[in-house]
Amino acid sequence: MSDELLLLVPEAPAAEPEAVSAGQRKPDVNALRIGLLDNSKANADHLLRMLSEHVADEMRVKSVTSLRKGSVAIPATAQVLDQLAHESDLVLSAMAD
Repeated sequence: MSDELLLLVPEAPAAEPEAVSAGQRKPDVNALRIGLLDNSKANADHLLRMLSEHVADEMRVKSVTSLRKGSVAIPATAQVLDQLAHESDLVLSAMAD
């Protein structure tokens, strides 16, 4: 048996961020709006709830928008992403099993 450990990280290349002017994004640091994107895998909802509760323990949260993808195998729709972009200052996405 070898003492080597092979670690595979299945990450896609980072997408180029869209330019957003400072006037478009002015989150109120006293009241954060959190977005949650559940990829529909088992327990992802529990992980996201735990993460959002941790954020809420550290800072004041104004609202939480929680959306779920239709399937783990397909990307989130433009409608889902637009809703999160308009209703959130911070978006957390997670997958779990």
